[in-house]
Amino acid sequence: MNNIELCELLVKDVYLHFDASHDFQHIERVRENARKISAEEGDVRSDIIELAVLLHDVSDVKYSGPEGKKKENDILNQLSLSSSNRQWIVDIIESVSFSGGQEKTASTLEAKIVRDADRLDAIGAVGIARTFAFGGAKGRRLYDWSEVPRTNMTESQYRNEKTSSVTHFYEKLLLLKDLMVTETGKKLALQRHEFMLAFIDQLKIETSE
Repeated sequence: MNNIELCELLVKDVYLHFDASHDFQHIERVRENARKISAEEGDVRSDIIELAVLLHDVSDVKYSGPEGKKKENDILNQLSLSSSNRQWIVDIIESVSFSGGQEKTASTLEAKIVRDADRLDAIGAVGIARTFAFGGAKGRRLYDWSEVPRTNMTESQYRNEKTSSVTHFYEKLLLLKDLMVTETGKKLALQRHEFMLAFIDQLKIETSE
């Protein structure tokens, strides 16, 4: 069993305990997005990208809390990786999170590809579905048109202050098109962004008093 096969086997057990917005189907979609972007962006380490994709949500504090890093390290310890490749994967994972706009720099092409691949899955039709899946799991209202979207949030405010699912569109999803860092990611984001705008317009029509 190679590193990717073993990693996939190990992470599946972790993602079984997450809600539908961050389950293994999410990982599969991000992996496919990463392959599409990689095919257009030049020579990359596809194995590093795939391992980073498989692991990128294992330590997500929304689900794993302080134990997340331990789970991530436990899996990495079972893979046959050089210390430099292991650190490369960790650096990529740390650069993926939006964190209320407080994300770390994606310094390599591989990191940029994984970040864009993950963010593509946060927008468009699947992004809408994931937003309401997460909101439902957390007991959030579908919408509250009186809410004012927050800007310049700290990571703590972003993660801990509860707002409606639609407000999350304005605080994150609708910002992602302009935060894509690969040319392919930027192109793929356009149609998904427009679909979200159309969805919000229709939701406003259906919920107007």
